[in-house]
Parts: sequence; structure tokens; C-alpha cells
Amino acid sequence: MMILRSIAEMQAAALAWRRAGRRIGLVPTMGYLHAGHLSLVALARPDCDVVVVSIFVNPTQFGPQEDLAKYPRDFERDAACCREAGVDAIFAPEPGDMYAADFSTWVTEERLSQPLCGARRPGHFRGVVTVVAKLFNAVLPDVAVFGQKDAQQCLVLQRLVRDLNFPVTLRIGPIWREADGLAMSSRNVYLSSDERQRALAISRGVRVAEAAFAAGERSGVVLCARVHDAITAGGGRPDYVELRSRHDLRELTAASEPAVLAVAAFFGVTRLLDNSFLG
Repeated sequence: MMILRSIAEMQAAALAWRRAGRRIGLVPTMGYLHAGHLSLVALARPDCDVVVVSIFVNPTQFGPQEDLAKYPRDFERDAACCREAGVDAIFAPEPGDMYAADFSTWVTEERLSQPLCGARRPGHFRGVVTVVAKLFNAVLPDVAVFGQKDAQQCLVLQRLVRDLNFPVTLRIGPIWREADGLAMSSRNVYLSSDERQRALAISRGVRVAEAAFAAGERSGVVLCARVHDAITAGGGRPDYVELRSRHDLRELTAASEPAVLAVAAFFGVTRLLDNSFLG
């Protein structure tokens, strides 16, 4: 397994693979890998000859009061996980290589990035879209795979690829959950044992809403209330629970078209995401 530390090294390897006719798959991550990340490697593998995992804690998507400094990092552990999963190369650049001291060029998406996490984390999606564009230019992937847990991010990046004509096929992998239902996240490590137990309320609420939808319920107010009530009953603090169009993130009054039930909630100081695709 190759470990590539600079953009120049990564681009040179990618160009050599392309000249040899090899298809490249990319799984972008911020490290501290879990089974959900590795499931994305498996999704990239079937029609790619080379799979690259990028490991980069992107500073530009964190707000000034957010957890950049304490975000969990363990490169040796991540590298061992990648070797076991059959990853061909890790791209792990330094912030100074990704962003020059006088960096001043940004990529923004101005519609789908506005509600939900975009409204609550100003500048977050500017950082996400910019770094993904840079990763595409460094790795030159044919396929890039992202996880559904960050549903709004997936939709924003699909729009990036479409609007800027990146020759990349995006694949969205399903949410991977712990045995008790909690969506896998690198930030779960922040939870105390009590918070970890109470955080099960978020997935419990999503399951209740899914069951109501399966039974014929379509009201956005009712479906969102199912999740909101479960979170508060579990001692969490909902940040948002909203029913949105899976096409353009319009707020929906009813799940009468393919929809995403998007959820963010705090347990202690840790903000967790979950969602369900309905319809």
C-alpha cells in the first residue's frame, strides 16, 4: 500500500495509473476510520483497479468554536485498517500543502448548502466543496464514494459534480450502524458512557418515523415529531429535524416525493447526525 503525502506525489501516481488504463476510486475521509468508511472502500472496488483513501482533517470546514483541535486522529490505526481492507494507496497531505498561506480561491454551492447544517455551521460547506474539488484534482478519480449519514453533503457534492462537469461518478453508501443502532461516526468517541446510551434515542426516533411512513403516514409534521419526541425523551437536544426533498432539499409538508428525513441533535456537547431516505 502506497502512502502519498503531497499533492505532487498523488498527481504523479494518478497520472501514471491513468496512462496505464487503470480506473481510480476515491474514498474521502477525515480519518479515525470505522466500518462505515471501510464499507465505502468495498463499494469503490468492483469497477476500480486502484482504490485511494484520503485522510485529511480539513480545517476550512470547521467553524472557530468547533472541534478542529480535538478531532480524533490516529494515522497508524487508520493505515492498518486500510491495509486490511485492501486499499491501494492513502493520500494524507498536510494542511500547508492543501492550503497555501495566502490561499484565496474557494468553490461554493449556493442553494443546497443553505439549509440544515449550512444554516447552523456558516462556512462549513464552502470548506467541504472546496476540499473535495481539490481532492478530485489531486487524485483524478473515476469514482468517488461518500456515506449517506452526511446526506446534505452528498446532495451538495452531486451538484458540484454536475455543475462543474467533473468526470467523476459519485456513489452513496448506506449508513452503517453499531449493533444497537447508533450511526457510526468518528465523533462518537466524544460521548461519555451515559451520553452514548442516551444517544440511541436519535436512531430510535428515526426507526419510529420509518415505521410510520411504512404504515402510510406522509405528514411532515407528524414524521418529524416522532423523531423530535424520541430525542427529547432520551435527554438529547434536537438541532433540527426536517423533511426535505431528496432532489433539491426543499422543505416538504408531506413525504409525497422521494424525501430525506434529516436529523441533527446534541447529546452533551457532541452533535450527531442521522437521516432516513423515504420513498
